[in-house]
Amino acid sequence: MTHLSKAVITAAGLGTRLLPSSKEIPKEMFPIFDLDESGSICVKPVMHRIFENLYDIGFKNFCIIVGRGKRSIEDHFTPDRVFSILAGDRVKPNMHNTLAGFYQKILDSKIFFINQPEPKGFGDAVLRAETFVGDEHFLLHAGDDLVLSKGHSHLVRLLDVFNRYRGDITVLAERVEKPSQYGVIVGEPVSGERYLIKVRDIVEKPAKPPSNIAVIGIYILSPRIFDALKHVEPDERGEIQLTTALKRLLEERGEGYAVLLRESEKRLDVGNPANYYRALVESYDFCIKRIKKS
Repeated sequence: MTHLSKAVITAAGLGTRLLPSSKEIPKEMFPIFDLDESGSICVKPVMHRIFENLYDIGFKNFCIIVGRGKRSIEDHFTPDRVFSILAGDRVKPNMHNTLAGFYQKILDSKIFFINQPEPKGFGDAVLRAETFVGDEHFLLHAGDDLVLSKGHSHLVRLLDVFNRYRGDITVLAERVEKPSQYGVIVGEPVSGERYLIKVRDIVEKPAKPPSNIAVIGIYILSPRIFDALKHVEPDERGEIQLTTALKRLLEERGEGYAVLLRESEKRLDVGNPANYYRALVESYDFCIKRIKKS
């Protein structure tokens, strides 16, 4: 389904807004609801869902950027067949099938872990993947951002737009009520494309938002992003912001496109307590709807 071969997932942030729970459990490993192999409701870490979504649409090469205290992510992505058998015996048989299926996807993939020694921002985490990516376009997925859609339609549409327009930046976006809390897109609708915006600029958390279109942390990027990141100065917190590098790309005549979520597609953000609560509610409701339709 995809002409891209590499996916980068970032999971190196400190998760300070979810302390104290995130002190030992990375926010990317917080549980949300999903269906198991038998169609029953179960709980999976956010990172688990992200990996399976990308695997299901054809990705087999993964680079996961982790930071200090994220060892549980590496452990989760290390097959443990004995545990899956015990889980099936002591919990319910279909749980063995669910874990076995997940482990098989891991074995079918190449997964590289790269450490971000210090929490220097999203952009710095992305820059760590340069050697893995090389000179190819790649899919970038924030480890705490997830979209629920039937048949992974949001990812399918993102790939379709990239394959048709081959932009330096292809990003998922959504219309929001409070855009000042997000990276905000400035641009114009593409003629004949209801859910597609030609991007002219991206503004990070503007006091006076130029639009209500907010960036979601799921992108397809040109390898030119790495050179742009190397020219970004750290902000007042000492962090390298990806948004600043994206702006630089656009200023250098890079082409950008934003694929808007459809009404049936739901974004889950586990970055703070209120959003995590909504993620639990939305993911549970999504499971119930899938069960009713089956």
